[in-house]
Amino acid sequence: MSLPVYRWRLAPDGLATRRQLRALGLRPGGQDVAAQLERPRRRRGPLVAYLYLVDRAEPVRPMTPAKWAALAKANTARRTCPNCRRDAGYCIPRSLGMCVPCADAPELAA
Repeated sequence: MSLPVYRWRLAPDGLATRRQLRALGLRPGGQDVAAQLERPRRRRGPLVAYLYLVDRAEPVRPMTPAKWAALAKANTARRTCPNCRRDAGYCIPRSLGMCVPCADAPELAA
């Protein structure tokens, strides 16, 4: 059985993407994809978005204290410079791998 395919912005009411469900405080909740949306592109294949039935969606699960703590710990790790071990106050760029002052220090010394 193939999925119904709709063109961009022409999907019927009652269907939503994951992001649209999340904006409504919902999640797909294990249901199968009901349809797909295609947005044509010039040089490549179309962009595809999967659609879910809004009436079968379930509410988003609330964050538990353990999840909040794990998220805070992960964000702290992203802000901590591995060289100077200080909280940079921002997420360390992956391209540098360290805070900006530590990345600039070798260049200033040369």
